[in-house]
Amino acid sequence: MLLERPTENGARRTPLYRRAGFLRALSPVALLLIWQIGSTSGWIPAKKLPAPSKVIDAGLEIYRSGQLTDAVLVSGGRALYGFALGAALALVLGVFAGLSKIGEYAVDPPLQMIRTIPLFGLIPLFIIWFGIGEEPKVYLIALGVFFPLYLNTFSGIRQLDPKLLELGGALHLSLAERLRLLILPGALPQILVGVRQSLGIAWLSLIVAEQINASAGLGFVVNNAREFLRTDIVVFGLVIYSLLGLLTDSIVRLLERRALRWRPALHR
Repeated sequence: MLLERPTENGARRTPLYRRAGFLRALSPVALLLIWQIGSTSGWIPAKKLPAPSKVIDAGLEIYRSGQLTDAVLVSGGRALYGFALGAALALVLGVFAGLSKIGEYAVDPPLQMIRTIPLFGLIPLFIIWFGIGEEPKVYLIALGVFFPLYLNTFSGIRQLDPKLLELGGALHLSLAERLRLLILPGALPQILVGVRQSLGIAWLSLIVAEQINASAGLGFVVNNAREFLRTDIVVFGLVIYSLLGLLTDSIVRLLERRALRWRPALHR
């Protein structure tokens, strides 16, 4: 068969076109080609959406000026601090609400009420409370991160096999030992799903948060480019946001494969 080669033991390797990485790369490459062709042929107005080659040139311009590295470090720091704060609170409250009825009744109802409030609608309130410095940016990211991870942690714990919890009682394990040995490992698949969702929302929240009087970071670069009608730099900034999100998601997927290597479905 085309693109198949026998291995040393006579078995055939997976065809190239079936490999996951090859398949995942096809659609982005095709979109880039369509975008480039549409721009060079005039179908896509350059003022509204520059060609990929122009976006790359703009990126090189920013990189050579030294702005790109500084901007990525500043924005990455904001996303990291916000994610760490939101994730820590989500895990603590998710475990508390998931393990006890008192925790569920005390914690879950108000959180469900807050969850229905549009995140970005809170920006004016955050500015009144925390000013226009770094605090509202970090807290906005933390709030966006919080709910997906909290919901998945709560759900993962509630879906645990009751026999697993009974085992902890039969072995006379302390609460800390039950959490470490039984509860968190059992809920880990669901928690990791929440981590991936939260990371995606962290970068989405960052894009909006950096519109709050940012004096550094990718948002600052994008806002400056908008003022001078540099659409190529604006698009490049959005591409960097997406690449950072893809990078962090890939890291979590790698950790997921390692932490859940006992699950056969992950190795298919």
